[in-house]
Amino acid sequence: MGMVIFLIVLGLFFLVAELVFLPGAALGVILSLASYAAAIYFAFVRLGMVSGFIVVGVIILLSLIATVISLRAKTWQRFALKDKVEGQSMETPADTLHVGDCGVATSRLSPMGKVTIKGKEYEAKSAEAYIDQRSEVEVTGFENFTVIVKMRKAE
Repeated sequence: MGMVIFLIVLGLFFLVAELVFLPGAALGVILSLASYAAAIYFAFVRLGMVSGFIVVGVIILLSLIATVISLRAKTWQRFALKDKVEGQSMETPADTLHVGDCGVATSRLSPMGKVTIKGKEYEAKSAEAYIDQRSEVEVTGFENFTVIVKMRKAE
């Protein structure tokens, strides 16, 4: 009797492992079915016909219960991480610069190049055609990690 119970519990373990940890691998289902088959075999051979059918019914019932519990979302939310990562891997130019800030083109922008604004060099894109090196530029916007600039009008 102890061997039959052990094999049923082992089969349930493999079934739950397949549903939760190894979906689509089919290894858990194969091991679960093998455990169930061994439990049913031992129940029929060692415990008799009536006990064998009882074991079949218990396996079906327990498998259905384990499947329903395993697939419910709230069951596994207890194990899920609830922390949110709110940091960034890199600082974007929009974090330190503002539209209207002025700087100097350190390379020719045709249309991409480098600019220095507030003592820091940034990848920039010209909103106009071309901007020559050492020209004064003004920030007009941002596109991901690129600063959008235009040539600054002489005052």
